[in-house]
Amino acid sequence: MVESLLGFENRYSIVIALLFIILLIVSYVKRKIFRTSAVKIIEDYKDICNIVEDNIIIVSKKNEILYANTSAISFLELKRQYFKTKLNMVDVKVKDKKVSLEKFIIDNKNKSKNNLKIYSNTDIFLKDHDESTEVNLYFIDSYVKVGSKVPCTIVIIDSSRNEKSLLAFKHKLTGLPSQVIAINTLNSLYAKLHLSENKIAVIIMNIDDFSTLRSIVGYDQSNKILLKFANYLSLLSKKSNFSVYHTDQNNFLLIMPNINSQKDILNVVKTIQKELISFYTIDGSGLHLTASTGAAIFPDSSSKLNLVDNAYKALSIAEKSGFGRVEIFTKNQINHSYDELKLYNDMHKALERKELEIYYQPIVNAKTKNIVSAEALVRWMHPKHGIISPFVFIPIMEKTGLIVELGKYMLEGVLQQQKRWKEFGLRQVEISINLSMLEFETGKFVEHVNSKLKEYSVSPRLIKFEVTEGTAMISEQKTSSQLNDLRDMGIGISLDDFGTGYTSFAYLKKIPANTLKIDRSLIINIVKNKDDQQIVQGIIDLGHTLGMKIVVEGIETKDMYEQIRDMGGDFIQGYYFSKPVPIYEFQKLLN
Repeated sequence: MVESLLGFENRYSIVIALLFIILLIVSYVKRKIFRTSAVKIIEDYKDICNIVEDNIIIVSKKNEILYANTSAISFLELKRQYFKTKLNMVDVKVKDKKVSLEKFIIDNKNKSKNNLKIYSNTDIFLKDHDESTEVNLYFIDSYVKVGSKVPCTIVIIDSSRNEKSLLAFKHKLTGLPSQVIAINTLNSLYAKLHLSENKIAVIIMNIDDFSTLRSIVGYDQSNKILLKFANYLSLLSKKSNFSVYHTDQNNFLLIMPNINSQKDILNVVKTIQKELISFYTIDGSGLHLTASTGAAIFPDSSSKLNLVDNAYKALSIAEKSGFGRVEIFTKNQINHSYDELKLYNDMHKALERKELEIYYQPIVNAKTKNIVSAEALVRWMHPKHGIISPFVFIPIMEKTGLIVELGKYMLEGVLQQQKRWKEFGLRQVEISINLSMLEFETGKFVEHVNSKLKEYSVSPRLIKFEVTEGTAMISEQKTSSQLNDLRDMGIGISLDDFGTGYTSFAYLKKIPANTLKIDRSLIINIVKNKDDQQIVQGIIDLGHTLGMKIVVEGIETKDMYEQIRDMGGDFIQGYYFSKPVPIYEFQKLLN
């Protein structure tokens, strides 16, 4: 909108400037300083007319060209000997009919009382050209003096409008079309969707930690990375049937118009991620780049109105989970009745009223299938909306800092449950709790945990904290120090979502984790995909070499379970065994 207004102001300034020039010409006529030849008169002003971008032609009463500036000669493809030729080489579209510019001027000469006549957004055609150019036409009636006053018409053809508007919809660095063009493309695809049973996917990719990368390699090199990535995506788009757009600094949007399932998205993203790993070199040294990805599918996971927005929401979730993550927006993340501000206000009451309920998802021994531990997950039982997915409220808590209070709430709830199991002589298992970077930044996290363990008389060995790879890398020194303190207390540390970040293996030496949790994105195609099998097998072997236990999440079928078991995975988590359940159901599973 701002660019459009600026464009309007620029055009308006040009028109004013041209009017001023014309007034000078008219004034010159009135002062009788014109020479006897109309051509000579106009020649005196050619330097002025040639410095403007607009196409200017001056025609006689018979609509013969007396003068054309350099821009007009090029735009109208005039011959060098254009003097006194007619304007019949140019057509104007009027009510779906083409008429010559000459006839258009004649028909509209006396339709306005004002000297300046403006015809906006007019389609103009050159002879032997099928395609039109959208322009603004300005007609100014004036006079030249050749013995006596001879009427003429000054015609201004503003063809820059189309070029400027196109530039406004392209990224200045890469030249790729912007999100505005992407939305128009989507609208066209929606109109054709009824002709097939295929689906439309919007994918948004964000080069991870780009601001840090820019601070390391510099402004020029980081721009070269973006240019190379844009060129790569453009080439790949022709082979893989998608269109690519540059929406923001390091954000690229892809539209896949004909997909059958999520697998089509994952295949394209996997190809891009594999390319990024060895994508760019500086002075012979390779940069190991990754990209976080969010996607939404119409009609599976989003309406037409929310498709792009939901892809951005999925990207936000992916970025918070670590580097190189892929997140596809699903229907259980959709609730258009939620108002974020109202939910934020309700969150304070929810913590006080204990509306947030802790669910437990079992983690089982891969060989015996016995439950050995569980992950604590939160669900919000809202009095008005019912169960609200954490995909909805966790991002709000992270943005507002309430995630710290949620962390305390979760720790206290888990410790209370451990104490109850102990008092009633029931079986106790280790419970994993997810950690946020904001909890580390309070500076008193370790002291708080130690205090609560003593308050509830719970052994530290019954608690484990899960930290994502991305969180661990945000502030390495601060994170490592506090995780070491927790480990010294006897608390377990699990590195979550492993396999999605570009510095994963280096960080294994620095993060004091005793458990490695392989991300579900590497497991989706584990049964059939040989590359995924090799990657997962390599991670399992590496973890065991470093004395770590391996948990594999996202196990949904018997084949997946058997594959991971045979590869040497220690523990399994996923819907094949159990979804997250309330405490009473979890206790039944334990017993």
